[in-house]
Amino acid sequence: MDILSLLGLLLGLIALIGGNFLEGGSWQALVNGPAALIVIGGTLAAALLQFPWLQVRRALSIFPWVFYPPQTPYKAGLQSVVGWADTARKRGLLGLEHYTETETDLFARKGLQLLIDGQEREAIRRTLETDMVLNEQRNLDAAKFFEAMGGYAPTVGIIGAVMGLIHVMRNLADPDQLGSGIAIAFVATIYGVTFANLFLLPVANKIKNCVYQQSQYQELITEGIVAIAEGEHPRSIQTKLESFLPQV
Repeated sequence: MDILSLLGLLLGLIALIGGNFLEGGSWQALVNGPAALIVIGGTLAAALLQFPWLQVRRALSIFPWVFYPPQTPYKAGLQSVVGWADTARKRGLLGLEHYTETETDLFARKGLQLLIDGQEREAIRRTLETDMVLNEQRNLDAAKFFEAMGGYAPTVGIIGAVMGLIHVMRNLADPDQLGSGIAIAFVATIYGVTFANLFLLPVANKIKNCVYQQSQYQELITEGIVAIAEGEHPRSIQTKLESFLPQV
């Protein structure tokens, strides 16, 4: 689990509730069912109206990346590529066949199969880069689902606030009804802004960051496989690919 993501979410909630408490309020003042229904339901409805089902399903499937990001083992990938290069240098490209049976990464396995099939290096590069770009675009499009919700939430919160004020105006003669209407008006705005800026937009950006890391890892694999196809020495390949390693 990504502890920083969980810590960021908890810290945001603590800051919101703690600030309200220091101002003399209580946590009950921030709990309002109608306001939550308006903001969450309205935001989700607007996003569902905008995006096709396949994109929504993809967005929901990669949402766990926020707390369980996919692994991008740069060092292990580099070592694998160097190992493939060493095997190809000693036993030829056909010597890589057993790696296709043990390699768990589908992208790397496809690259190895292209090598074994004797594809030209430019054909290998085009095929792998096409897969990389299309996969990146699909995931970025899915992240836009949460980004769009982050744009809608504050506006829907304002709609909830206006609805609360309308409720207040209709009950000016009944003081008992004023409190609930004013609560919906202000709490809905808080829900909309908080939902967008402490959850939806960070989720979208976290997913984008995971996508970029995946693409960088796949680029490392691509460059390594193309270098093997060109017959470069394993040490030369290692030196070239070390630039992909994350810098602390």
